[in-house]
Amino acid sequence: MLIIAQSARISRLADIEDSQRGSRIVIEDDVVIDAFVKIKPAGGSGDVVIGRGTVINSGCVLYTGNGIRIGHNVLLAANCTLAPTNHAFADPDRLIGQQGFQPSRGGIVIGDDVWIGANTVLLDGTTIGNGCVIGAASLLRGALPPYCLAHGTPAVVHGWRREQR
Repeated sequence: MLIIAQSARISRLADIEDSQRGSRIVIEDDVVIDAFVKIKPAGGSGDVVIGRGTVINSGCVLYTGNGIRIGHNVLLAANCTLAPTNHAFADPDRLIGQQGFQPSRGGIVIGDDVWIGANTVLLDGTTIGNGCVIGAASLLRGALPPYCLAHGTPAVVHGWRREQR
């Protein structure tokens, strides 16, 4: 089910697929989705909720998987991938594509006022606190605390936007 706020601006060149399994894709007020963004129900039945004022730049791919929750006023730079799902692969006697998916690690949760640099990949089980800045070409899984500056493969904290208490 697609729920798109009237004030959302979605490029006619974006590709947002409706779910066949009942996942919801919710795009709130003042969201901007650029050309060549792909939102695809795959790998689970989680919902995707994109918060007010978020901007998703060209070339980003979001799989619904185990769910994605993006806060308000988030900036996703070009070519980011959000993949809250993992293929099962433990049985070497069966093709990976026939083994289904691993259990959820919690989906992806992004707080408010977050900037994610170009070509970054977020995996199932990623939680990013409010106010974080993620450097380009980073790989994330696990939790990042609020207002941190993180980058790398895997991403680690390298600084802070504000003093920690």
